[in-house]
Amino acid sequence: QVPLVESGGGLVQAGGSLRLSCVASGFTFSSYDMAWFRQAPGKEREFVVSVSWNADSTDYADSVKGRFTISRDNAKNTVYLQMNNLKPEDTAVYFCAARQRFRRDYKYWGQGTQVTVPS
Repeated sequence: QVPLVESGGGLVQAGGSLRLSCVASGFTFSSYDMAWFRQAPGKEREFVVSVSWNADSTDYADSVKGRFTISRDNAKNTVYLQMNNLKPEDTAVYFCAARQRFRRDYKYWGQGTQVTVPS
């Protein structure tokens, strides 16, 4: 059983929007902080945004502040990433990750979903 499954990626023109979803299974979702990371071709994986287990706090990379919004629905074991005003530099594979609250490292990772914004 894959603990995290992302969906919603695709090709979108610059200035457009996409919403990514990540469905969790096999662990107590409501006890985990959730995050999105991304990896562009030839680059290292980078942090995009996170939300705490109780949705009390969020943390955004400077590059996406004001354009991306993370949210979670603990009843549906799902975390979302709303991406607006997309730019070519947002092109990457986006990964969902889960970290048990009060822990440092992310324990579960999804397989990723591709987002492409042509220049």
